[in-house]
Amino acid sequence: MNTLESAKNLIDFIEKAPSSYHSVLASISELEAAGFSPLELAEPWDVEPGKSYYINVYGTSLFAFTVGNEPKGRLHMAAAHTDYPCFKLKPSPELSEKHYARLNTTSYGGVILNTWMDRPLSIAGKVMTKSDNVFKPEAHIIDIKRPVLTIPNLAIHMNREINKGVELNKQTDMLPLAAMVTEQLEKDDFFIRFLAAETGVKAEDILDFDLTLYAAEKGCITGINEEFISSPRIDNQTSVVSCLKGIIGAGVPEAGINFIACFDNEEIGSATKQGADSTLLNLVLDKLYDSLGVDKMTARDLMLSGFFLSLDVAHAIHPCHSEKSDVTNIPLLNAGITIKADASQKYATDTEAIAAVRQLCEKAGVPYQMFVNRSDVGGGSTLGSINSSHLPMFTADLGVPMLAMHSARELMGSKDQKAMDDLAEAFFRE
Repeated sequence: MNTLESAKNLIDFIEKAPSSYHSVLASISELEAAGFSPLELAEPWDVEPGKSYYINVYGTSLFAFTVGNEPKGRLHMAAAHTDYPCFKLKPSPELSEKHYARLNTTSYGGVILNTWMDRPLSIAGKVMTKSDNVFKPEAHIIDIKRPVLTIPNLAIHMNREINKGVELNKQTDMLPLAAMVTEQLEKDDFFIRFLAAETGVKAEDILDFDLTLYAAEKGCITGINEEFISSPRIDNQTSVVSCLKGIIGAGVPEAGINFIACFDNEEIGSATKQGADSTLLNLVLDKLYDSLGVDKMTARDLMLSGFFLSLDVAHAIHPCHSEKSDVTNIPLLNAGITIKADASQKYATDTEAIAAVRQLCEKAGVPYQMFVNRSDVGGGSTLGSINSSHLPMFTADLGVPMLAMHSARELMGSKDQKAMDDLAEAFFRE
């Protein structure tokens, strides 16, 4: 793909991925088209050298790997996360007052609240219904695919100080408007009835749901010279796409294993069964090597000598607030991938990993730059630092630089997706 095609491919993938469930399904579609076969997480495996596999992990995380003809070779791993800061619906979400029908929500991750105001919003996620087996209720993945909600701002005439800054309250200010209460709308369960109709089930059969509100506007390429991608969910679908492009594009290695992990729940700390801050990845690797007949001591050595790329977005210098960036390390949009370093190891990259990634970039012709926080500003942690505490191997944190991180709509350089895709493929080929 050329630069423009890579940018458009990212936008198309983001539109297919309004929730973690949909990110996984969109990823599986690409993997299956490339010849990857499914494995069940909790069933026996018969993994063969020279073939490629994927695992749907609890619906919102995904692992995929290709096994060389000689499995006892280098282990190359790359990781991203499928979730993003958003709002989710609470149980019994219906609220009816003054003829307005609204929905009760909770925030998920570090949401920039005011960016969600006055936008057309839709709903996607999972709905659980009754089944014959009480321990296996039926799951339905849904996407409303049209704007059905909005969170209206208060007019400036009613808040003359609004442009001086307004502190929004998540419980009182961020509840989306869904409908007007009329004789035809049964206000006590209007949403459950709507959800049942959209899912194609009976309202009384719905047991629970995990539903995400998402910005319904599609991403686009913008800028006078098409320099930018403006889109919801750039963080972190850009990295999910690069993981897929990398492992598919590189093909099956001659020796060793290429492996990608797209985790859920990064935005809330990763300490879940499907998150990076768990024993999940180690269990899967143990199971993989055992299926290949690799003894435990050799498998441990292969894991310890592996290399791990933690792919997540980075902060570009802001055009209006350059003072928020470091004074000598200044990532720019469209200047290539960003290697992230932090003396406190919130980013796991150490000097040897930085040197290796720089050599890889130079060999593959991928532009790169460095990011560190200002010394008086704390940064967030990543999958890299979390994973390396469970699976100690050389790890590099890197990603595309962007603006408006955690906004309902974010901004990145249109050239940088291709750079990230190319780096991921070079990493798995090397």
